[in-house]
Amino acid sequence: MDEESGGTPFPENVSGAPDSGTGPWRMLSCLGVVVIVLAVLAGGIVWLFQDELFHPFGDVRACEGSDMQLPGVIRAGGASIPAGASDIHYFTRNGSAEVTFMSGQVPDYLYRAGIVPDGESLFDEKYGTKAVADDEIDLPDGLCGSPLRGPVWIYHSTGATGSSVNVMVERSPTVDDYFRFPARAVVTYNLP
Repeated sequence: MDEESGGTPFPENVSGAPDSGTGPWRMLSCLGVVVIVLAVLAGGIVWLFQDELFHPFGDVRACEGSDMQLPGVIRAGGASIPAGASDIHYFTRNGSAEVTFMSGQVPDYLYRAGIVPDGESLFDEKYGTKAVADDEIDLPDGLCGSPLRGPVWIYHSTGATGSSVNVMVERSPTVDDYFRFPARAVVTYNLP
């Protein structure tokens, strides 16, 4: 044995067989750590892009089963839905669309779409009717989102091109001739 100047011996042969059992177990544990890291990364990516991965057309507004994508600014029944609308969802099939949204600007939309003529009362029975005052009213089949809260007012209009538009809007449960604020609306119309 060689000795260091401080009197500590050095081993003559530093090479030798590794400790038994560390080779395969160490590889398996490293492989396990790599698999866990990759699984966490994949899960994070799926979570981050879940809206694009699991909605038709990668559009979070589109409901499952829709057969056509609507543009970024939805023109429902001849007018764009209010700019500040929230909780927007749509379902398209066979050339028709159903759109639901929440907005405090539903009266403006009804006038701009020509469903109610300018200056006319929103609750005139020439343009709409009062519906059943249930607590909740289910959305049309296929349309996703929150249900309507009753009572609702239903409008039916035929445009200049002959296409029909139906609109259901949540009314105030306490004050006649007012909508909820904000109100949920459901618009059903034919696609151009």
